Amino acid sequence: MTPSKDISRLIEIMAALRAPKTGCPWDIEQDFSTIAPYTIEEAYEVADAIARGDLDDLRDELGDLLLQVVYHAQMAEEAGEFAFGDVVQAITTKMIRRHPHVFGDEKARSAGMAKGMWEKIKAEEKAQKRSARLARGLDPEDNGKGFLDSVPVALPALTRALKLQEKAARVGFDWSEAAPILDKIEEEIGELREALAKGDTASIKDEFGDMLFAVVNLGRHLKLDSEAALSGTNEKFRSRFHYVEQALEKSGNTLEKADLAEMEALWQEAKTAK
Repeated sequence: MTPSKDISRLIEIMAALRAPKTGCPWDIEQDFSTIAPYTIEEAYEVADAIARGDLDDLRDELGDLLLQVVYHAQMAEEAGEFAFGDVVQAITTKMIRRHPHVFGDEKARSAGMAKGMWEKIKAEEKAQKRSARLARGLDPEDNGKGFLDSVPVALPALTRALKLQEKAARVGFDWSEAAPILDKIEEEIGELREALAKGDTASIKDEFGDMLFAVVNLGRHLKLDSEAALSGTNEKFRSRFHYVEQALEKSGNTLEKADLAEMEALWQEAKTAK
């Protein structure tokens, strides 16, 4: 088996890894649920390479993510459901259907993307998917029957909170402005204080979640993505803590030996350092 730029080689490699008698024992015993966490992890690593501007890493991480698609398709083919080619056909069909102003006839291209066309196309897709599921004897409401049930459960919690709020807002269930949400956050903090005073672990967790949800809602009204905002703060914290670590090392000290007062003084330095 030799490397290749042809996708068929990757498909062959995956099939060989999953071969019952000659494949890799670890790969053979995996299923959709055990591979799913790796799929999510690889997507994050792609995003990380992009954030760092490392195109060499991006190439490799995109390959790892592609392998995840091939892995799932191989397992589906083994189950007699679909193969990698069907995945490619499904997404190419969707992209062509969703862009009539690019791939349609001359009249469609000249008209551009008409108002309401996107919603019409999505509705048609949903109807087709529902019919296909009915034909297979499955529940037509594959993502649940509620208005918000189409928001994926596997999304990061902050992102899912944002998506749930955005969708609810489409039908008018929303604050009219940001200011009252600050009052809501203060209300949630008060309820968290009460739970802490009682020492009720379950209530503490519940009220803490309510507070975070309200903060995400505030960010949405301020046109801020909470996941992106927190990501920026995480990096700021990492950078400043690294400054503290380096400063201690220069003075012959270490993180383990330094006391909180020393680290706090260096932290304040880090906030003004360039």
